[in-house]
Amino acid sequence: MSQRTNAVEWLTHARSLVDPAMREAVGRLDPFLGRVTSYHLGWCEPDGTPTSGPAGKALRPGLALLVAEAVDADADADASRGESDVRRARRGAVDAAIPGAVAVELVHNFSLVHDDIIDRDRERRHRPTVWSVWDDTTAILAGDAMLSLAHEVLADAGPHADAASLALARATREVIRGQARDVEFERRDDVTLAECLAMEQDKTGALLAVSASIGAILAGAPQPVVDGCHTFGAELGLAFQIVDDLLGIWGSPQVTGKPVFADLAAAKKTLLVVWSIEYGGDAGADLAAWFATHGSRTVVEPDELKRAADLIEKAGGREWATAAADSHVASALGALADLGLDETAHHTLIDLAHFVTERKL
Repeated sequence: MSQRTNAVEWLTHARSLVDPAMREAVGRLDPFLGRVTSYHLGWCEPDGTPTSGPAGKALRPGLALLVAEAVDADADADASRGESDVRRARRGAVDAAIPGAVAVELVHNFSLVHDDIIDRDRERRHRPTVWSVWDDTTAILAGDAMLSLAHEVLADAGPHADAASLALARATREVIRGQARDVEFERRDDVTLAECLAMEQDKTGALLAVSASIGAILAGAPQPVVDGCHTFGAELGLAFQIVDDLLGIWGSPQVTGKPVFADLAAAKKTLLVVWSIEYGGDAGADLAAWFATHGSRTVVEPDELKRAADLIEKAGGREWATAAADSHVASALGALADLGLDETAHHTLIDLAHFVTERKL
């Protein structure tokens, strides 16, 4: 059994397990798209020169592998086996989940490359985005290549590959639906809180949900355990997205890699914005008027962006969002309570849930 109880330690460990399989998978692409994808993943410069650039937190693959260790269906089946046998069984479950971990990481990065085109973001992880280095066409093709590759990798995932592939396909559809709604909301002045919640459940919750459930599926866990892990990931995804929305307004550029007030500059109708408009009283009404006036502009002056952020805070949106993120974390942890998880891995899952909602503003 794992001795890691700290989320950061586990994610570092997961990255070391997944990275070789990621590189093997990306190596299947043609040389040009392989280089573009490797650049996006932080492995090289645009000309192909190897580098050790930032590669993200490995949250989704780390979650898939940690769940596989936590739920391994065979590790505790025989009470007569010694601790070393149980440890080997759990390592086997983690190994079985590596294709799933690679697949969810590829789908995540497909969505990031396409999101950067949609949002016209020029920087991600403190580096120029793919479309800004090459062009939109190249970025679209690189994203498509990663999406296709994810399903190819998962097809080789052993006896539970079909169930895992179906789960990932459904989650990908939901992610795309969430992104489509997000774009639609930028053009509307009548977005409701329920609509916004559904959008964020799809856009972020769906992929974290399948990251958790795919680990359980590939470890051979029974359906009630798979379902509980799916709920854990979905609730954690909502908490993660709400914190991301907070960072999109007040986050430090050193943390986010984006300018302060970036989501307001993009006129994004995030959950805390919509809540502020619906329930923020006079400040919410002023915020709605601000979006009606400034939301469609190409460029909004910094003082106007600050005014919108101040209106959200005055309406109570920032305080509400912080409490809502905490509530979803509690719901996520509650979904794990009766699943009979390995104790050490369970504690690391708890630490991971708190880790994703404690990013610095």
